[in-house]
Amino acid sequence: MAAREPMKKQILLNAFNMNCVGHINHGLWTHPRDRSSEYNTLSYWTDQAKLLERGLFDGLFIADIIGVYDIYGGGIEVTAREAVQLPVNDPTVLVSAMAAVTKHLGFGLTVNVHTEAPSTFARRISTLDHLTEGRIGWNIVTGYLDSAHRGQGSGALPAHDRRYDYAEEYLEVLYKLWEGSWDDAAVRRDPAARVFADPAHIRPVSHRGEFFDVAGYHLSEPSIQRTPVLYQAGASGRGRAFAGRHAECVFISARDRASAREAVRAIRAEAVAAGRRPDDVKIFVGIAIIPGRTKAEAEEKRAEYLRYASPEAGLAHFSASTGIDFAAYGLDEPISYGQSNAIQSADAAAAQRRLTKRDLLAELGLGGRYAVLTGDAVSIADELQAWIEEGEVDGFNLSRIVVPESFSDFIDLVVPELQDRGIYKTAYGEGSLRGKLFGRGDRLPGRHAAQAFRHAVSAAFEDGP
Repeated sequence: MAAREPMKKQILLNAFNMNCVGHINHGLWTHPRDRSSEYNTLSYWTDQAKLLERGLFDGLFIADIIGVYDIYGGGIEVTAREAVQLPVNDPTVLVSAMAAVTKHLGFGLTVNVHTEAPSTFARRISTLDHLTEGRIGWNIVTGYLDSAHRGQGSGALPAHDRRYDYAEEYLEVLYKLWEGSWDDAAVRRDPAARVFADPAHIRPVSHRGEFFDVAGYHLSEPSIQRTPVLYQAGASGRGRAFAGRHAECVFISARDRASAREAVRAIRAEAVAAGRRPDDVKIFVGIAIIPGRTKAEAEEKRAEYLRYASPEAGLAHFSASTGIDFAAYGLDEPISYGQSNAIQSADAAAAQRRLTKRDLLAELGLGGRYAVLTGDAVSIADELQAWIEEGEVDGFNLSRIVVPESFSDFIDLVVPELQDRGIYKTAYGEGSLRGKLFGRGDRLPGRHAAQAFRHAVSAAFEDGP
């Protein structure tokens, strides 16, 4: 009997977007085919959700910030003119409408831990997990904008590692609410006995820590996943340690496959150090793709996009990421990189390469700093497969350059080629977002940090090995 050919690794895919006009590739809102200015209409989002489900995307990941990019030039002149993530609306309110027109598409929602109390956030996420039948993920962010803290009346931005201390305790409270307050056996829905929920199986959360003093019940009955799929994107040493303990999906930014592989191995090592398995974490790299029916057509499309892009708007975005006002530097003047209180990994990467303002503007030709793949379906599929095999990532966060064609072109041209190679699904599986991503059930596995906050009865209902 012939040996069975090993199953090929399936590419995971998120569409990367934000409830705003300009997200990653800045300036493209001026392109005549771009619809991103319609971000504040419901049809923009429901049409996009239906398109992504047609393309069998695993999820729509929606980024968010709660401040403004006011570092470049000491204000918001470029930010406002070019709509660099301003205006920006709430991502969570979009989900119900998109869920109503789809059946399988997952939703990864970015919410800063400093935005609201754990109890109300826990209820909102549980509500969405119920309404979507288990398709919710949460991107845990600690924030990096001083403007966000000032805008909320919270004073100056706390130090980088201190923000992670806060997030650790925030997660502890959430685990107690999502995992420990209600047993699965609590909800009986028994009209004859006049018992909707058995109080013997519902317990209050009692938490007294450095940042939170919580005494009360989770207000929602257990949802399909209880805890949403946990996403995270911190690449600093502290961020990787946090991801190793908590994250199920980690987003990285990498210029090439070698740097991606280095980041992937570091994150998986942190997961193992936290008592988890390397494959308990799925790792996505941000990427932009310009496909054509031929390589020449793709190059023509790229040239067209470049005419509308704004490198300076991209630089204003990068100023906020690093905390450095690049407007104050000449094109070839050495830049004083240092220990950033914003995104440390962004500052460190630029410092290591000694990038000048001229260098940065060249890299930001398409208004963003993600790797850009341009070509026909075969060449793009070759590149994606190489990122999976050599970069050791599990999938991609596909940014949008022009909406909706960045997604529709990929679906129509590249997806069939990936499917022919057996590295992209031809149909959705059933179940929750976590179940689809990991194939191990709807709930967090017992080796995750959340296990410590489960009640014994609830733990008995654990799904997955």
